[in-house]
Amino acid sequence: MDTSLFDWQPILITLKLAATTVLLLLVVGTPIAWWLAHTKKRWRILVEAVVALPLVLPPTVLGFYLLIALGTNGMIGGWFQTVTGDSLAFSFTGLVIASSLYSLPFVVQPLQGAFEAVGRAPLEVASTLRASPLDAFMTVASPLALRGYITAIVLGFAHTLGEFGVVLMVGGNIPGETRVISIAIYDHVESLEYMQAHFLSAGLLVFSFLVLLTVYALNRRLPVHLS
Repeated sequence: MDTSLFDWQPILITLKLAATTVLLLLVVGTPIAWWLAHTKKRWRILVEAVVALPLVLPPTVLGFYLLIALGTNGMIGGWFQTVTGDSLAFSFTGLVIASSLYSLPFVVQPLQGAFEAVGRAPLEVASTLRASPLDAFMTVASPLALRGYITAIVLGFAHTLGEFGVVLMVGGNIPGETRVISIAIYDHVESLEYMQAHFLSAGLLVFSFLVLLTVYALNRRLPVHLS
């Protein structure tokens, strides 16, 4: 068997990127989703539009502006290089930032929908039992929003696996550093290495299907909360 088919580096980098992105988005996206689900501010629609922007914006456009911002002459990239001596552009850290922004709506929107479905009634009951807002969120709202969390994790992870335009613009194609599965597939096709491209593409296809199958099965088994 041709061992060159098994180029594991892009697979490992992609899985690491997807896992890191999802963890970061859960930390950042949960308070955003909670605020969107409960605020009555008029400018909520502005925040919702910003969060949803990656859904309609071409990946290369987002990647281009992120490259400018994260580059050595950019506001964020320049500051980061001054502080750490490292560059954000064409690095794994830069990939995480780009992937997090690109996958933001795939995590925030399911969580927002789940928090809206929970409603305020369970929280008001917890408040009457002298539970703090944080305690009520952790012990009441979060368990009731479990479906939303599962959907957010799966969609965020699966979406990151298939990224191409954004990661190519921000991370480039550095073997062992920023060369993810989608870029490796593109390279193999350009080099007419169709067997290698088939191996990576088929693996990604099967994995994505199994992940979606799992989340649908879990959501069917979880109870539905009606506020």
